Amino acid sequence: MEITDIKIRKIITEGRLRAVVSITVDHMLAVHDIKVVQGDERLFVAMPSRKDENGIFRDIVHPISPEARRSIEVNILEAYE
Repeated sequence: MEITDIKIRKIITEGRLRAVVSITVDHMLAVHDIKVVQGDERLFVAMPSRKDENGIFRDIVHPISPEARRSIEVNILEAYE
């Protein structure tokens, strides 16, 4: 898997949400509404989610392995910086 494009769609200066990002994977798949969030100790990436019928937010797109999550997060945070 290769992230072939990263677009910082919106930068936010107030609150914990810092940016909204879209990525393209292998020139074939676009994932929108990835969030860059300021956590208590560091920035992190939150995958797109939707609220279910019980009011709980569930990721609608997510990496399967910790290595894939780390790769996505590193690439997005480097583009954001």
